[in-house]
Amino acid sequence: MKILIAPDSFKGTATAMEVAEALAAGWKALRGNDDIVVLPQADGGEGTLSAIAASAPWQWHETVVDGPDGRAVPARWLLDTSAGQHRAVVELAEASGIALMSRLDPWRADSRGLGQLIDAALRAGAWSVQVGLGGSASTDGGAGALMALGLKAFDRHGRPIGAGASGLRDVDRIEVDGLAPLPPGGVEILVDTAAPLAGPQGAAAVFGPQKGVAPADIALFDDGLLRWSRALRAAGLHADPDSPGAGAAGGAGFGLLAWGAAAASGSDRIATVTGLDAQLPRADLLITGEGRFDGTSWTGKVVGHLLTAADHAGVPALVVAGQVAAAADVSTLSLTELAGSADAAMADPRRWLHAAGSAAAGLFAQGQ
Repeated sequence: MKILIAPDSFKGTATAMEVAEALAAGWKALRGNDDIVVLPQADGGEGTLSAIAASAPWQWHETVVDGPDGRAVPARWLLDTSAGQHRAVVELAEASGIALMSRLDPWRADSRGLGQLIDAALRAGAWSVQVGLGGSASTDGGAGALMALGLKAFDRHGRPIGAGASGLRDVDRIEVDGLAPLPPGGVEILVDTAAPLAGPQGAAAVFGPQKGVAPADIALFDDGLLRWSRALRAAGLHADPDSPGAGAAGGAGFGLLAWGAAAASGSDRIATVTGLDAQLPRADLLITGEGRFDGTSWTGKVVGHLLTAADHAGVPALVVAGQVAAAADVSTLSLTELAGSADAAMADPRRWLHAAGSAAAGLFAQGQ
């Protein structure tokens, strides 16, 4: 039997590869003769690079960039030279992620490092660039990234604007003469949210609080983001603030769309790049998973995408999650239930993922 194991990461406890390997080991302990295919997945956020690198011999590169708080950080990225036309993948979390902050600083954190990472890929000869957006520390509308790529932004006195969301509230004029052109194959942003730039479902309202934005300041952040969008439009860089994904990564999605990038579902693209789309129709069972399986799992996340794909392919599926909080027409296994509590499951996730793999093999055997 062919078993396809394709989980997302369990945020804060195990990477997608660690999850997949533990589930595979647990399954093999009970059904050692089955054909196990391990393809860890991601949705464009943290873990995107690892998921791609696990499935193909892409070249790892590392570039030192300005982190979200201005401190230098080493950021990894991938380059594929196998097809002759170099393809690069960069991940915002590597250069401008919230995990890189020593403390939250919602007004001044910026996305400059992301732009520097894209610039490094362009200088390396990348014919196309895919940008995984997720885990951002800032709500700067992608201003830092675009300025790292050569855009200049000034206040009404002709002074360069400051970093981060605070600078957006002062922007008056933008110059695009020095902005790097898109590579020949274009730039594609990989997103897991349909959030617009501003408003009740926008970057500041939905994602700002986790970055330290006070509820009373959300309207101020929105004002800055919309001021930024008007300045970009006046400079000839057009993007719709209401387009799905514009609010991704603190509005970095919007900034890159204004540059000329196209948006795509991260989970959809990663499934294609890693070969999962090709493997799925030939599988007898798909096992996927995430830290918490709930109603948001169908809003652009890996698990929802894979469950839909498995249904279309006529392949049975099983979800393994740290916690199961969604009623769905699919088999599930909860690490919390296996371990007896959420604390116990999180204290030793690999042990309980291994147990879940064996439990899944047992359930599958019973269904034969």
